[in-house]
Amino acid sequence: MSAYESRRSPLLDLPGAVFADAPDSAVAAHYGSIVNEQRRFEAGGTFVDLSHRDVLTISGPDRLTWLHDLSTQHVRDLAPGVATSALILSPQGRIEHGFDLVDDGETVWAHTEPGAAAPLVAFLDRMRFMTRVEVREVTDEHAVIGLPGLAWQIRPRATLADLPAELGDPVGTWAWEAARIADGRARVGLDTDELTIPNEAGLLDVAVHLDKGCYRGQETVARVHTLGRPPRRLTLLHLDGSVDHLPAVGSEVTADGRKVGTVGTSARHHELGPIALALLKRSVDLAAPLLVDGVAAAQEVVVDPEVGLHVRPSVRG
Repeated sequence: MSAYESRRSPLLDLPGAVFADAPDSAVAAHYGSIVNEQRRFEAGGTFVDLSHRDVLTISGPDRLTWLHDLSTQHVRDLAPGVATSALILSPQGRIEHGFDLVDDGETVWAHTEPGAAAPLVAFLDRMRFMTRVEVREVTDEHAVIGLPGLAWQIRPRATLADLPAELGDPVGTWAWEAARIADGRARVGLDTDELTIPNEAGLLDVAVHLDKGCYRGQETVARVHTLGRPPRRLTLLHLDGSVDHLPAVGSEVTADGRKVGTVGTSARHHELGPIALALLKRSVDLAAPLLVDGVAAAQEVVVDPEVGLHVRPSVRG
């Protein structure tokens, strides 16, 4: 049995289920009622099958102090049951890995993008040295589900088929993605690229703790936060609803015929219409009309183009 076959969600056998596109394949994009699913997700009493995401565990008595030293997040004293997000940066401060995590008192449970666990586990293994930790990918045994409010849980994969009886009829990933994009939450590797620093992607105070001790890449994050403005900024785009397609990930964003950025993920929101996240040059005027894959777009600020300036007076004083 292939990895895909072992991870194909049994919830795809529910009536009306439509396969999601890559990288979210193996789960349902929707179950036949797209707008109603978004409304039900906002109202509660449902869940989203995110079992295509990779899952890993970090166990051992040193797990939190070790992860605290490696990542951007303050997790040394993380209380059991408190979920948070973290990044692993390059020495230059660029995002290499992103993951959500929770500790249960004995083990850190984390999830990341499809296919991203193997390189993350490999990196973490290289950094263990004499530390008392063990890192494992457990995607074949455990699965992620999304809950209203963009919360999440990790459940045994064998129980997926039983979840509708417990949590109500599921909604598809399109409902989750529409809510996430509207909230300005970037997906690492889709709304970011190999050059992205956390300051550009709206990840400060989300996956980055600005007052913790040293970690790899901290110098860049701190310098841009306190003294300068990031070269790019994450932006929520409101797309022309009269066009019948959404832009593909990686499509160019142009202003007056010049490339000014790249679009990431997009969705059709039941109230906002078609929306997308994009990384734009910081200098792009907020009122500038944009084109994305032939679709007109207007901007809504996620990352303030002047971020950093508000810190300078206190630094100089």
